[in-house]
Amino acid sequence: MTHAPIIIAAGGTGGHFFPAIALGEELHQRGYPLILMTDQRRNRAEQSIFALYPRYTLTSSGVAGKKPLDKLKAISRLLWSCLGARKLIAICRPAAVIGFGGYPSIPPLLGSRLLCRNRPALIIHEGNAILGQANVVLSRFANAIATSYPRVMRLPVGKKVIQTGMPVRPAIEALADEPYSPPTLHTNEDPIHLLIWGGSLGAQIFSTVVPQALCNLPQYVRIRLHVTQQAHEDMVPVLTNLYKQVGITAHVTPFIDDVASELKKAHLVIGRAGGSSVAELATAGRPSIMVPLPIAASDEQGVNAQTMERAGGGWMIRQRDFKSEKLCDMLLHLFEHPDELKHAAHAARTLQHRHAAKKLADLVEATLKR
Repeated sequence: MTHAPIIIAAGGTGGHFFPAIALGEELHQRGYPLILMTDQRRNRAEQSIFALYPRYTLTSSGVAGKKPLDKLKAISRLLWSCLGARKLIAICRPAAVIGFGGYPSIPPLLGSRLLCRNRPALIIHEGNAILGQANVVLSRFANAIATSYPRVMRLPVGKKVIQTGMPVRPAIEALADEPYSPPTLHTNEDPIHLLIWGGSLGAQIFSTVVPQALCNLPQYVRIRLHVTQQAHEDMVPVLTNLYKQVGITAHVTPFIDDVASELKKAHLVIGRAGGSSVAELATAGRPSIMVPLPIAASDEQGVNAQTMERAGGGWMIRQRDFKSEKLCDMLLHLFEHPDELKHAAHAARTLQHRHAAKKLADLVEATLKR
C-alpha cells in the first residue's frame, strides 16, 4: 500500500528539529514518505532522514517582544509564507501536517487550513510544560495535540490531547538504562565530566559566567575537570586558551556532534531548559543546572525547569541570578556532596517517557484512520 506523504514542520533550532528527526525516522520505517518544511536557519537537515526527501524553506519570523512596526512586518512575512505553504500543500496533497511548535510551524499548518478541499489532518506536538505562543494559535485548528508532560498549561478545551512524551534521538533513548556514578573528590583521581550546552549556537552567558566559575574552583578540582562546552564559533579559541591556562581539560565546539556520548559520561550538565533538552536529561538520567531563556514569550523554559526541579532532578537558576561566584560555590558543594548528584540523577529519570517517537507515530496513524 502506498501512503500519501506526511509534512513535518519544524524550525531550525535543535529543540524543535531533533524531535522532528526522531519522528521522521519512525514514520520512514513505517513506509510513509516525508516532506520537510522548515525555516532559513541551519538545521543540518541534509545529515538526517530528511536528506532522502523533499525539503522546503519558508520565511518566518517571531512576533513576541518586537516593536509595533517590526511586529507588523513579522506578521506580514508569516501570512505571505502561509500562502506559499498553501500552494505547496495543494500540489503535494499530504495526508497530514505535523508541527513541532515555534513560528516556523505556522505557515505549513495554517496554510493547510486555507485549502478549500483535500485538507490534511493537522497534529501539533508541544514539547514544553506550557503551550507555546505558536501552538496557542494553531491548537484551535488541530485534530490532535501531543504533549511531552502529563500536565500542560493553556491547552484548549475540547481537543484530543495525548501525552506521547518528547521524541529523542535513538542514540539518546539508548541511554535510558545507563547507570550513573557521581564523581568523588577525595577518594580517587578519575575525571569529573562537565557538559555545557546552550542552544543551537551556544548562549553567550555560558561563555562568560561558566568559565569564570570554573577558573575560581580550587586547583585540586580544576585538574580533575573534563569540560565539553558548546559555544559560538568566535568564542571557541578564547575559551580553549583560557581553560588551558588554568589546567582544565576542555573541548570547546560550536556544535556537539555526538550528544549521546557526551551525555553518557557527564556527571553534571549546565544549560538551558528547552523541552528537548529536559527530555534528553530525563531519558539519560543526568543531573543538571538549568538557566531558562529569559526572553521566551510565555516563560516556557522556566516552567520546564521548575517541573524538573520539583521532581528533584536538577537545580534552576534564573539568568539574572546566574553569577560566577554563585555557580562556583554551587559546583564545589555538589562535587563535595556526590550523593546529591546521585539523587538528582535518579529523580530526573522519573520524568522519562520512553518510546515517544513510536507513540507520536501511533497518534498520527490513529488520526489518519479517523
